[in-house]
Amino acid sequence: MPIHVLTKLLFRHSHWPHRFLSTAAWIIGLRPRVTGHRAGSHTLLVANHTSWLDILILGGALRSTFVSKAELGHPLIHWLADQNSTVYVRRTERKAAREQAVAVAAALEGTKPVTIFPEGTTGPGTHLLPFRSTLLEAANFASRDVLVRPVAVDYGASRAEVGWFVESGADNVKRMLGRRGTLPVTVHVLGPLDPTVGRKQLTHDAREAIAETLGLTSHLHSPIGEGG
Repeated sequence: MPIHVLTKLLFRHSHWPHRFLSTAAWIIGLRPRVTGHRAGSHTLLVANHTSWLDILILGGALRSTFVSKAELGHPLIHWLADQNSTVYVRRTERKAAREQAVAVAAALEGTKPVTIFPEGTTGPGTHLLPFRSTLLEAANFASRDVLVRPVAVDYGASRAEVGWFVESGADNVKRMLGRRGTLPVTVHVLGPLDPTVGRKQLTHDAREAIAETLGLTSHLHSPIGEGG
């Protein structure tokens, strides 16, 4: 933490947040492997969301920042998210959808790729929840050309074990931190999509690409429901 703060003061930016996330993932036992071309700046990554572990994996392996709900709970968690240039939105304020997309577009002007989780919450791992299209509008609001790339985070045979869907956050954290051994994870960075097709079609295309990569059946609505 002191090295990160000092680096920001001296150079106005720091590479320590993604190093912290990568190290935390390794200590927990995650062993991510990235396939496809690594995402660069001005890239909107559209990822499936299975666990809070996704943050450590994508932030560390892809050096991504994230779009998060504004209510993160503990101030320390919020501060850590701030250090990685997290963009905050209030998902319950539907009238502010345009402002949320504009905020994401502004983040895409930076040097880091920006990851959104259009499911809006973590899922069971065995199915994809419905994707919300609101934030994908950011590709149209950006002042420069933006790549939109689906990302499939694959926990393999451990998908159901990792999935954070019905248990409390505290119980899930205890269970995952108490897990023995390592956990291989494959991060598939898929090819860019055509952003000119409209956000609803773009959202559909991203969901289909992720579902196909993970070998999941892609229903219009999740067999489990809308999620939390």
